[in-house]
Amino acid sequence: MSLSATREKVRFTSGDTTCAAWHYPGTNGGCVIMAGGTAVTKEPASDRFARRFNEAGFAVVAFDHRHFGESGGTPRQVVRFAEQRTDWQSAIAFARELPDVDPEGVSLWGFSLGAGHILQVAADDPGLASVITQSPVADGRALAPNALRAMTALALLRLMGLAVADVLGSLVGGRPLLIPTAGVRGEVASLTTPDAMDGDRALDPDHRYSDWDQTVAARIALHMGGYRPGRHASRIRCPLLMVICDQDRSTLPGPALRVAAQAPDAEVLHVQGRHYAPFLEAHEEVVEEEIAFLRKHLHGRGRSDQGVF
Repeated sequence: MSLSATREKVRFTSGDTTCAAWHYPGTNGGCVIMAGGTAVTKEPASDRFARRFNEAGFAVVAFDHRHFGESGGTPRQVVRFAEQRTDWQSAIAFARELPDVDPEGVSLWGFSLGAGHILQVAADDPGLASVITQSPVADGRALAPNALRAMTALALLRLMGLAVADVLGSLVGGRPLLIPTAGVRGEVASLTTPDAMDGDRALDPDHRYSDWDQTVAARIALHMGGYRPGRHASRIRCPLLMVICDQDRSTLPGPALRVAAQAPDAEVLHVQGRHYAPFLEAHEEVVEEEIAFLRKHLHGRGRSDQGVF
């Protein structure tokens, strides 16, 4: 069955605008809310995993953060951490009202920056059933030196100049100065780590998502180093599955492992590969482990063929 036959386009209010989402109706009462990182929109971020979760009986709500994709909000392509966390909270409230969802059976799934956001969101919402993070941005302070080493001096100088100009321009209503989300060493981009350019073949190998804008406002370069959502790990009360790629050169395994050590109920799934391994060579292993985790923790609602809920 095609994706279009099993999901419906929906919108929910977040802040002063609305977020666009796909809703996959479920059969077992559980729901997985999904979003990607930085400028990754809902389709490349979630399609492969959402389909498998839905086939296992879970409802799915996969959404675009404000200012990205089909969601509202201006200016476009601007990452605001607090707003994106509010988008997650709004998605949770929306999902809990869906007729196919048990309000106590909501889980979060995030990748990269989205996975970082949900560490803090989960810490603030004790009613969540579980959380799954893949290659999370857990501690920007720990990641910044690694990101800087991956840049040439000239590219870093140009990036910082654009970032400052972007911030100053925003104060007088100027349009965002956009940069690519990923590039090779020597280019001016948000990230030029060795695995940054794996994104296309991981998330859009068939070039299906022609409308996916892979740019971001340059000001993110000034803010990422201070973003440390992993500091909230000790307050996460629901079960947490952290998918950690052992050769990750972008978000690094170390910060995520420290989060797992601090969270009261955390499991770690180590996979071989770099930042995007869960979408590439480790995909089948990861998706099967995540489905097993969801079945275990969404209040014992097992397989969809059991007819529960």
